[in-house]
Amino acid sequence: QVQLVESGGGSVQAGGSLRLSCAASEWTSSSSCMGWFRQQPGKEREGVAGIYGNGDNTYYADSVKGRFTVSRDNAKRTLYLQMNSLKPEDTAMYTCAADFYNNIMCGRMVVPGLTPDFRYRGQGTQVTVSS
Repeated sequence: QVQLVESGGGSVQAGGSLRLSCAASEWTSSSSCMGWFRQQPGKEREGVAGIYGNGDNTYYADSVKGRFTVSRDNAKRTLYLQMNSLKPEDTAMYTCAADFYNNIMCGRMVVPGLTPDFRYRGQGTQVTVSS
């Protein structure tokens, strides 16, 4: 059973940066999709960023393009999300997810209404951005 454990959340002022990490146990395939979701109270879950394979294909929600960068280190079985120029509206619970999707399905994770279910998910890490 694959387990995903996030870390790196916290509180930061607007304009600041945070780096989230997601460590995966027993994750042996690089031909897979990993990514980050976030959910704010009272709102639907949003696909923020996805990455397929060794990182040649990355996908971002419009709301974070140019500010967030997703990456992965398959040797360390770790997924990252570098978040810069943070805004108060980025405040949310951030959760990492993984599944054996191809690059096309992976790209859909950031498209509202087309987001596939992910078999493996972490517990989440809270990010709070104050103005």
